[in-house]
Amino acid sequence: MTGKTTTFFAPLFLLVLLVGVLFAPPQAYAVTIERVLSPGGVEAWLVRDHTNPIITMRFAFRGGAALDPGGREGLANMVSALLDEGAGDLDSKTFQGRLEDLVITLRFDAGRDNFGGRLRTLVENKKTAFELLTLALTRPRFDAEPVARIRSQILSSLRQDAEDPNAIAAKTLFKTLFPAHPYGRPVDGTLESVAAITRTGLMGFVRRRLARDNLVIGVVGDITADMLKPVLDKTFGGLKDKARPWAIPEAALQGRGRTVVVSKPVPQSAIVFAGKGLKRRDRDFYAAYVMNHVLGGGGFTSRLYNTVREKRGLAYSVYSALHPLDRAGLIFGGAGTANKRASETIAVMRGEWKRMAAKGMSEKELADAKTFLTGSYPLRFTSSDRIASMLIGIQMDDLGIDYPDRRNGLIEAVTLADVNRLAKKLLRPDQLTVVVVGRPDGVKSTN
Repeated sequence: MTGKTTTFFAPLFLLVLLVGVLFAPPQAYAVTIERVLSPGGVEAWLVRDHTNPIITMRFAFRGGAALDPGGREGLANMVSALLDEGAGDLDSKTFQGRLEDLVITLRFDAGRDNFGGRLRTLVENKKTAFELLTLALTRPRFDAEPVARIRSQILSSLRQDAEDPNAIAAKTLFKTLFPAHPYGRPVDGTLESVAAITRTGLMGFVRRRLARDNLVIGVVGDITADMLKPVLDKTFGGLKDKARPWAIPEAALQGRGRTVVVSKPVPQSAIVFAGKGLKRRDRDFYAAYVMNHVLGGGGFTSRLYNTVREKRGLAYSVYSALHPLDRAGLIFGGAGTANKRASETIAVMRGEWKRMAAKGMSEKELADAKTFLTGSYPLRFTSSDRIASMLIGIQMDDLGIDYPDRRNGLIEAVTLADVNRLAKKLLRPDQLTVVVVGRPDGVKSTN
């Protein structure tokens, strides 16, 4: 059955968006989201687009790399790289050959809180495309050759990351913030944990994690609801009804106020920092979103960019961002600078944190942020893949099928008092956790 519908912004040509998006009426972009329920009970959200004979599907299973067993970190990531490397009666070469011959894109990915994938196909090849996806999800082979090859690729990437200051900084930051929580473990694993993953472990992941009760689906393209229903049953109907429980403990931030220096003989220091943020469902999330845009999320217009880059020339780029996880919320940021200017860069960033907390933002900054955040929203819907990803995100966060209709109103409702109250509560410069990788002058690790 097809249930409730709602509307949101459809793709427009980039030139039109750049010239007229801030002034065009919302109805100019309206398309329809349909809730589609198959006879077998598989639900998907659909946005029809008959302008091109293409179907894009995104899907995700709740529960991701944070559920990897201890000593087997990187399991979800390794599975994501192997599901399209042979399934059913098709070995890796044959499976990949069919994808290539029919120009089918099939990819999988693993995050801390979910495991997902993407399928893109021409309508004329949809039968084969969805059959291959079904095989990948329900009958993966994990043959010795592709397992050894993919493992070697992952290990090589991990060795490269071990020399990359930015990768080292990011992993060190999460380990410092979440030392005894699954969020502190690297999604891609370690050299030791990836080497220890077996075919039995890979198969066990599929049995435990890929099921219908933790699945969400978004579809965009040249297909109707009635055509989609049998596809959903054929593709996902063979999955188990229930996955193993995917809840993980709440995560309290540790190491608050700490500075961690990882010595590395490089000319520039990679700096990352984080403090307490908000989860996606927090009632103050939209105030935090507006606040962060002004602080460091607004690119060339942000305070951090203006003070760190434009006024002082300390870094080529500097930013902040919200990072809501299922069991924790962060506001984090980063910059890269010469070793001799690392201490000054950190001091300036802390100063902007303190200034926003103490004095808040101005009415003009609030108005400008709202104008940008609401006016640029259509740019998120300029491709079928981005729309499908948005459908998944809305479902994963339980925002409601009418969220795209309500989103800009939620931002418009944010008041200056909301933002300034939240800034005072969240932006605690003395509570920032800072990680620096390099040989920064005047910066030392603290306990």
